[in-house]
Formats: sequence, C-alpha cells, structure tokens
Amino acid sequence: MIINFSERAHNHNWDLDPIVRSLLDTDFYKLLMLQFIWKHFRNTRVTFGLRNRTARFRLGEMVPREAVLAQFEHVRRLRYRKSEMIWLAGNTFYGTRGIFEPAFLEWLERDFRLSDFHLSERDGQFELVFEGTWVEVTMWEIYALSILNELKTRAALKGMSEFELDILYAHAKTRLWGKIESLRGVPGLAVADFGTRRRHSFLWQEFVVEAMHSELKGTFTGTSNTFLAYKHDMEAIGTNAHELPMAMAAMSTNDAHLKTAQYRMLELWQQTYGGSLQVMLPDTYGTTQFLEGAPDWVADWTGQRVDSKDPFVAGDEYIAWLESRGRDPKSKLLIASDGLDVNEILSLHAYFSGIVQPGVSVRDFRSAQDFQDSRKWRQERRIRFSSGWGTLLTNDFRGCHPRNEDALEPISLVCKLTSADGNPAVKLSDNYEKASGPPKLVEHYRKVFGLAGVARIPVLV
Repeated sequence: MIINFSERAHNHNWDLDPIVRSLLDTDFYKLLMLQFIWKHFRNTRVTFGLRNRTARFRLGEMVPREAVLAQFEHVRRLRYRKSEMIWLAGNTFYGTRGIFEPAFLEWLERDFRLSDFHLSERDGQFELVFEGTWVEVTMWEIYALSILNELKTRAALKGMSEFELDILYAHAKTRLWGKIESLRGVPGLAVADFGTRRRHSFLWQEFVVEAMHSELKGTFTGTSNTFLAYKHDMEAIGTNAHELPMAMAAMSTNDAHLKTAQYRMLELWQQTYGGSLQVMLPDTYGTTQFLEGAPDWVADWTGQRVDSKDPFVAGDEYIAWLESRGRDPKSKLLIASDGLDVNEILSLHAYFSGIVQPGVSVRDFRSAQDFQDSRKWRQERRIRFSSGWGTLLTNDFRGCHPRNEDALEPISLVCKLTSADGNPAVKLSDNYEKASGPPKLVEHYRKVFGLAGVARIPVLV
C-alpha cells in the first residue's frame, strides 16, 4: 500500500477525518473479552478512566476538546457491518471455527451500544470517564486510546510544511526498513503487531503491518488489530487483559476471596475458551505470588504473556515453575509484550529459542547473521517464544522530526477499569510504578498479595 503521508497530512481540509473507521478497529482480545463479559457479567456496572503517565505532554492544551468530542461521537454512531459479522462468524481463529457464539454475534449486531462518556480538563490533561454496564463500557478502551494518540499526532503535524512532512515520513520509513532488515531471516523468530492503542495513526499502522506481512513471511505471525486482520486476510492475535481479574477482585467480599479472584477468573475463562486461547496474564497483582499460589490445573494452560516484568526474569521464572509442576516448558508459549523494540526482540529470541555460546551475550544478536554463526548460537528451544511488538513498531518517530522537536514521541496513555459493582478497582503490576487505584486500597492489596518479585522500573511506553 503506497500512501503519500505528507500530502495527506498537509492537505487535510475536511470536516471530520474519522480515526476509528470500524468497530473492528480494536485489539482482538477486546472482542474475546466482550463475549466473556456478555456470558458471565452482562449486568455488572463498571467505570473506566483515562490516565496520561507522560504528564509533560499536556494533551488538554495540545488537542482541541471539540475534536475529541467529534471523534468519540462518531464512534458511538458506528455499527458492525454485515460483512464483518460474516467474517467473525465464519473465520477460523487459533485453529477453531465458530469461536464466537451465534447468540453473541446476534446481540453484537443488533443490540451492542457504547456507553456515554464524560470529558473534562484538569491541569492541562483530559479527564475521561466511561460509566455503564460492562458490555457497554469495555470496548471504549482501545477506541479512546487510538483516538487521543492520533489527535496528538495530527496536532504535531499541523504546523509542519509539506516538505518537512515528507522528510519526517522518509525518516520513519527508513527506520522501519532497518528494523525489518534486522529481523529478516532470523531462524524460528515469531513477531506479531500489538500496536493499535498507541499508534501514530491508523494509516501508519496499516502501512507498517502490510510492510511486515510482505517482507517477513514466516516471521510475522499476525496483528492484534481485528479490522486489519479482516481487511488484509491476516491472523487476528490476542487473548485477555488485566481488566478481568481487576473486576473480579473489586467484587470480592473478603481478603480470602480477593486473593483467589485471579484464579476464579481463569476458571471462567477456560469454561468459555480452550486451547491456544488459554494464555494467562499473571501480573495483575504480581507474577511471583500468582505462580506460588496457582492451582495445579493452571500449569496445563497453553502459555503466559509477560507484561511489566523483565521478560528474561519472567521467562526463567515461568520455565522453573512449569518444571516444578511436572510440565515440559518446550510445549508451552511465552509472549513478551511490554515496550519491546527490535534489539530486545532479538535478545529475547536468542535467550529462549536457543543456546547462547560461552563468551557471547544475548545483546550481541543484531541480525540473522549472528544467529547463523554456530560459534555464537545453537537453535534449541527452551520454550516457544513470541514477541508482541507494540508502540515502537507503530509509533516510533523518535528523532525523525526535521527540526528535532519531540511532539511526535510516543506517550504512556492508559484507559483502565476504575470500579466494578460500585467498588474501586486496583492493579498492582510487577512494576511498582504502574500501580493504580485509591492509594489506601493499593496498600491494602499489597498486604494481601505481597511484593515478591515486584521491581521499580521506569515507565516508558
């Protein structure tokens, strides 16, 4: 797909250029979770809230409030198209046809609606609150994040000349090409696009995904963006997120119930989905405590996604835990997904997919040539490893601005569950800095779950 990005940005003169073009323009896991919520928690009321962790970017001053309202109202008017419903009903996902139940799809097409929202500004930042039944609110997360990130992009592009825009996108394309070249031909490498929520723009994400799909056959495994998977006949990638155990914990009635909420969520999930969709995300309240207290049947799940923990440490911890439970790690899947870029992807692949020879560091692997050198590496899988490449795939414009301005740098913008059934929601994370929720309740959760394996790590993207 050839797009003149500079001309399109420079000649932007229409009333509304929709950022979200389809309700499928979301992470695939949101649809899987929506069906899960529809089955088990259809009438539960929740709230979600927006938080900009990169506070130096004052979005409320950069982006016109009217533009945010217009984009959000546009999304509220969208409905699933007949062709999209046919694709969801008839396509094979993770080797299984009919993963979405007919009754759910009928509800999705006929009755699904997004909740109302409240937008305000405080100290130069937008404050967004979504409130309603869980099935009405949950899908707002990705739509809200992709809208605000692209509006930030548009604000930064607005003051640039067409020639400057041309230079900007030339730099970004050159950077993307260099990343692709580093990955080309690496034996056994598996990489997927996880970059919807913090993308530079929809069109840039589409360009990047098509480039990866075209140039990295056999390595690029698919995209988490459901609309791009639908439009370009790719694999849709995704399982579940922190939102589910957060809600179940918030609805707990005592500390014992709170501690086991993370496992009750998995029980319900495996009643809904099987096989490759049984990939756990154990770090909502800390991975170490999760694994120590996990029932034995959890070790039968397909794999684990690592979010905020150092993926080298988390992977070793998971492998050791599997072995202690009598399971073969080589049959399991480990997915890294937090703040990855090409060098980290190659280092992690070297570490988990082979034997690094004495005197060689995993940081020494920078291209296929390094993996093909038997003096450096021998392919021998410790665990099935895959990378979910997010922000630094779809929004890496660092240093690309022709005037060296930083307005296009990615920011850490999140939209999280803040309450369920009227009770505040808390997330602790493996990263101490990423905890969210009322401070006193966060401290109570830390007493219940402990701090084993939790570290203080700078929040990047």
